[in-house]
Amino acid sequence: MLQQISGTLFGVAIGDALGVPVEFETQAYLREKPVTDMLGYGSWNQPPGTFSDDSSLTFCTAESLISGYDIHHMAQLFVKWYSEGYWSAHGKVFDIGNTTRRALHRVSTGTSPLLTGGFEDFENGNGSLMRIAPVTFYVAHEMDIEKRYQTVKEVSGITHQHFRSVFACFIQVEFLRLLLTEQDKQTAYQRLQQVIQSFLAVRHFSPAEVKLYKRILDGTLPALHEEEITASGYVVNTLEAAIWCFLTTNTYEECVLKAVNMGEDTDTTGAVAGALAGLHYGYDQLPEKWINALARTADIQSLAERYKEALNLQPA
Repeated sequence: MLQQISGTLFGVAIGDALGVPVEFETQAYLREKPVTDMLGYGSWNQPPGTFSDDSSLTFCTAESLISGYDIHHMAQLFVKWYSEGYWSAHGKVFDIGNTTRRALHRVSTGTSPLLTGGFEDFENGNGSLMRIAPVTFYVAHEMDIEKRYQTVKEVSGITHQHFRSVFACFIQVEFLRLLLTEQDKQTAYQRLQQVIQSFLAVRHFSPAEVKLYKRILDGTLPALHEEEITASGYVVNTLEAAIWCFLTTNTYEECVLKAVNMGEDTDTTGAVAGALAGLHYGYDQLPEKWINALARTADIQSLAERYKEALNLQPA
């Protein structure tokens, strides 16, 4: 299990750091000058191995869960990141989404984190999807699907409360949960479709909202061509792109490079795809050169070990 937890946390951070220098570049540009290794500077003028808000808030999520599930504590750690650079790569925040900024301002002024997240249609960026992966290990054992959904809803809702964002997080966590025990990722993907469809059958969610995830839930996503996938900051696009990159590649390295070279929101696509690939392939299958190039490697490893110990998990 430590392989899976470390693989997930490092998987997010490496995918993120690979994407940071080329964030906002187009797919056409990256076809001409593809990312093949850990770069620096570029879009954010940060040194190689620098991860962004995607990883920082992922680490804050894991850090909070170490002491048990407390949505108020988790939200305060997010504020600590925003105001003090806690769990940032170099002690300073250089990137934050508008919806996340507004939500964390509400938290900092005393609003309950159960009420702070954006709930308008235009507030469906990928700011909760990017950080949701650590929740997987907390909800994976001895928790029914209804409780898993409620937990994901609350964690997403700190910054993103709209059903569309919550549902994306739920699909990601359920896929990661299935990958904990299913070695064949295509089988895990088929089971994901069954699990989600069964869950939907007894719920009364908006059909129009659920339909936005049709390509993931009807199994057609992996067969799509690259030009049919968009890697923007919109939560539906990010989840589609990440799952597509994961299902159409065979190694962690291949997956995250494919994700980053999709262009646009490169760091988050890399982070979300990196969570899937990192958990599935495990820490030992991540390129050592990228682990060593990453900021705060020892701190991330310590976090993974402390999280595993807190969950009292045994190696699979």
